[in-house]
Amino acid sequence: MEVVKTIDAARAAIKQARQQGRTIGFVPTMGALHQGHVSLIEAAARRCSFVVVSVFVNPMQFGPGEDLNTYPRPIEHDLAICKERGAHLVFAPSPQEMYGTECLTWIDVERLTEPLCGPFRPGHFRGVTTICAKLFNIVLPDAVFFGQKDAQQAVVIRRMVMDLNMPLEIVVCPTVREPDGLAMSSRNQYLTASQRSQAATIYRAIKHGEDRIKRGVRDAGELVAAVTDVLRQVPGIEIQYVRIVDNETLQPVDPVSGKVLVAVAVRIGSTRLIDNIVVDAG
Repeated sequence: MEVVKTIDAARAAIKQARQQGRTIGFVPTMGALHQGHVSLIEAAARRCSFVVVSVFVNPMQFGPGEDLNTYPRPIEHDLAICKERGAHLVFAPSPQEMYGTECLTWIDVERLTEPLCGPFRPGHFRGVTTICAKLFNIVLPDAVFFGQKDAQQAVVIRRMVMDLNMPLEIVVCPTVREPDGLAMSSRNQYLTASQRSQAATIYRAIKHGEDRIKRGVRDAGELVAAVTDVLRQVPGIEIQYVRIVDNETLQPVDPVSGKVLVAVAVRIGSTRLIDNIVVDAG
């Protein structure tokens, strides 16, 4: 496995792989890798013959007061995981390498960035789409792998790729969970033992919503109330949103039909956590 820190070095290594007839699978990450990231690297290795992982804490997707300065950066741990799980190249640039002295060009995806996390993280998705476009231009992947936990991000990136005619495939892999259902996230390590126990309620809540849909409930207000009631059983959980939305447009659906996303965002202490389940309501 090769580790590079410059755009030129990454492009040179990928060009050589292309000349050898290899297909490029790409897993963009902010590091602090966990089993969810591992599942993406392994999926890329199954689909493609040359796997690139980026490790870059992107400052442009953090808002004021968010955890940019404290976000975990265990680079040696991350490199060991990448090597063990089949990555061929790790691209670990600095902010200076990615943005230079000043970035004047940004990518905005309209409408899809407005619901769900949009109001709570202004500017976040602009930072995500811009860095993804930059990384895609550097890596020139055949396929890029994202996790379902970040459902809105995946929908936004897929739309950007479609609208800008980028010649690559977006592959969304299932959410990887702890034994109690908590979705794996780099931010889980911020939780105290007590908060970690509270966080398991998030999955119970969205599963309750899924179960109600499968039992025939189609009233969105009733479903939102049912999920909210489960979350409110734990005083330590501050609810930001509970939504039932279309899985592709992210718009509210009432009555519920087709493939929908049961999505929530909460704060537990200072930690913001999101989760979702895709349900086919028929």
